[in-house]
Amino acid sequence: MNKNKYLQTVGVIGLGIMGGMMAEALCAAGYKVVGYDPVAAARARLKKAGGRPLASATAVAAAADIVITSLAKASVLEDVVKHIAAAKRGAKQAPLIVIETSTLTMDDKSRAQAALAKVGAKTLDCPISGTAVRMKEGGWTIFASGPQAAFKTAKPVLDVFTKNVQYVGAYGNGTKMKYIANHLVAIYNVAVAESMTFARKMGLNAEQTWALFKDSPVLGNGIYKLRGKLMVQQNYLPATMKVEVWQKDMQVIGDMAKSVDCPLPLFTTCAPVYTTAMAQGLSQQDTASVCEVLGRMAGLRVLKRAI
Repeated sequence: MNKNKYLQTVGVIGLGIMGGMMAEALCAAGYKVVGYDPVAAARARLKKAGGRPLASATAVAAAADIVITSLAKASVLEDVVKHIAAAKRGAKQAPLIVIETSTLTMDDKSRAQAALAKVGAKTLDCPISGTAVRMKEGGWTIFASGPQAAFKTAKPVLDVFTKNVQYVGAYGNGTKMKYIANHLVAIYNVAVAESMTFARKMGLNAEQTWALFKDSPVLGNGIYKLRGKLMVQQNYLPATMKVEVWQKDMQVIGDMAKSVDCPLPLFTTCAPVYTTAMAQGLSQQDTASVCEVLGRMAGLRVLKRAI
């Protein structure tokens, strides 16, 4: 463990795949970490990593200088914000900085910011582009937005997760950048699945195809490397991003596009492929499982474990 001692205590609320990994990384970097999750196993993982699980989000907000929220649903964020706002902080404590990392609608983000501002907290909108696996590889991009002074204070914490922390301006711009990132991921993922299915139908070796293109400076990218490998193996567990969760992100992007009158023809074409994955029982598997959807359409043999 890093022996550095930091004055800041960092709280993490939502200790799932992403939040749990962030908490563990902060512990390894030498930060004092407190956290909360309603799932006992998640709290146990934090304790094992060297952090201190607390009994509520309110307790985390009272103890921490900076709080990171990593939550799956808007309703959960709303509830967590109420608990953070209820925290009794000491007179000598600086205003709380909340780093909101979830992928939600702009309305959800704005309501959270307004509610926290009423109790003097400074909120940063900092969605993350990348999976838990990509963090281990140093592949995350964090789109940070909000008050610059708060960002300056929080940046050393964000730097623990990646060296690619980008400040993109006013609060909410981070979420908009994440929409762009996920829009591209949705298209790339289906494109890789389509090309892999095409290769198989022509009798090419899937693994050789993947190995040939994954590092290409023109055709290769992170999606091809990560999800293409899962498609080659036809094994989509454990999921780096579940199809069920991805459906929520797809809906959010589609709604934003409608609100600004922006046509997204490629994105719209991809959407039914993910919906079909849900219908075929792949909701808990990685989004790379769309390769099985296209494989079935093409009459290819599908492994039982992908059903």
